[in-house]
Amino acid sequence: MSDKKLSLHPIAIWLLVGVAMIMIQVLLGGITRLTGSGLSITRWDLVTGSLPPLNDSQWDEAFEGYKQTAQFKTINSSFTVSDFKYIYFWEWIHRVWARFIGIVFIIPFIIFIIQKRFQKWMVNPLLVLFGLGALQGLVGWIMVATGLHGSNLLYVRHYELATHFMLALIVLCYTFWFALKMLVKDGNIITSKPLYKLSISIIILLTVQLIYGAFMAGLKAGAFAPTWPEINTAIIPSGDILFKKSPATINFFENEIMIQFIHRGLAYILFIMVCIWTFRAYKNNATSPLFNKTKLLPIIIVSLQVVLGIFTVLHSGLKQDLLWLGVSHQFVAMLFLLVMMWEVYLVRKGVRSKE
Repeated sequence: MSDKKLSLHPIAIWLLVGVAMIMIQVLLGGITRLTGSGLSITRWDLVTGSLPPLNDSQWDEAFEGYKQTAQFKTINSSFTVSDFKYIYFWEWIHRVWARFIGIVFIIPFIIFIIQKRFQKWMVNPLLVLFGLGALQGLVGWIMVATGLHGSNLLYVRHYELATHFMLALIVLCYTFWFALKMLVKDGNIITSKPLYKLSISIIILLTVQLIYGAFMAGLKAGAFAPTWPEINTAIIPSGDILFKKSPATINFFENEIMIQFIHRGLAYILFIMVCIWTFRAYKNNATSPLFNKTKLLPIIIVSLQVVLGIFTVLHSGLKQDLLWLGVSHQFVAMLFLLVMMWEVYLVRKGVRSKE
């Protein structure tokens, strides 16, 4: 490490490349989930696992392994090797891309150490970043292992899916914030306690919304009410539908209609909050060029997200449409999260503390 004033720009670019790669990885995870591919690879060798089966014999061996899973026996027993290759591909590229991310992070890291480009204040954030990355890999491994060894599990459970997804978003936001510390100059930061508090409130509510989005995907909850604006036949489903499971609290986590009802409701609330945020942002006489250029982004992105959410629900029974609409919905959700992190970075409740 060094306190020499070497340019931090290469480090920031490195981190932003990581942000883009993590977003791609999350999207690949979404495709893996929506195609039911997550349990297709039953054996993963540390070194040779980077290569898919290379001949018919190896494909037959991999397929035989998959035939032993509950998923194959229950819902995919009609699969041919060709069908298997399709789901294998998505899980394989998801895992290989994770390794590629590791390489892209580690090699420049070593180069920057040799160059003595890192400053002392970066030590702890870097340790946290690599720790989060390792934890995410561990959670992913546990998630798949649990699914493979469950005698009655047809898919990875939505709880594990949500944990894996949210941890990926934590890594994403942490990497993005780290990069902003090197890119954004103090002159672009404004002070507005009300706007800051509203931004934080939006992020907190968005976090809950993202968890319920993972529950929606994990439980395939969209297919239980592929209608809008009603949920099947009602704007607010009856109590016996929302609380059909016992105990009552379990409905908030395992009742598909309740989960969709909450997910829709949070979307409407978020849209209203962002409208209020935008109104306040335009009333603020900020001198920050970056803030003024980007203060319209939250309302644009959240509007697009609402539209995508509606179409995703309406097409939730159509497998191919759901795949690409669902992935688009997930991508815009990440953009919305990053844009709000960007706004929180630019808007502070008080005087910015020194690093």
